[in-house]
Amino acid sequence: MISLRGITLENRREVFKLEVADDQRRFVASNLSSVASCYVLATNGGSPLPFAIYADEQIVGFVMIVYGITGYELPKIANNNYCILRLMIDKRYQNQGYGREAMKKVLEFIRTFPVGHAQYCWLEYDADNVVAKKFYESFGFRDNGEICENELVTVLKL
Repeated sequence: MISLRGITLENRREVFKLEVADDQRRFVASNLSSVASCYVLATNGGSPLPFAIYADEQIVGFVMIVYGITGYELPKIANNNYCILRLMIDKRYQNQGYGREAMKKVLEFIRTFPVGHAQYCWLEYDADNVVAKKFYESFGFRDNGEICENELVTVLKL
């Protein structure tokens, strides 16, 4: 059973140790960098929501959701909408369905509108990451034609 849990003093080191496969590293920042970004965003008016992804009691991944401000170049769709800024499953746990179940939980959480109401959830991905594109499309995300920091913007109506 997949669950999203906050980053705590007890689980932070385990979250920082999670890694994607070597051929995926160019697509995602480290979890340590992402958690540091959460601190910077929070102290500068942003609303980061970082979570460890658990399969039962085992940490298998990390997700970082933000509302509005991301700390990066923003597409037009960003204002008053949610962004899945990071989503990763550790290389040891990939291809076991955890990513799909985690995305379901993430979208379920976003649809509770924890920070504010929104019409859309968006994210960016590298055009070379065909696996990610197919994955996002399977949840209903569709490219909106914007390119932000050399990445394609894909959007889901909430």
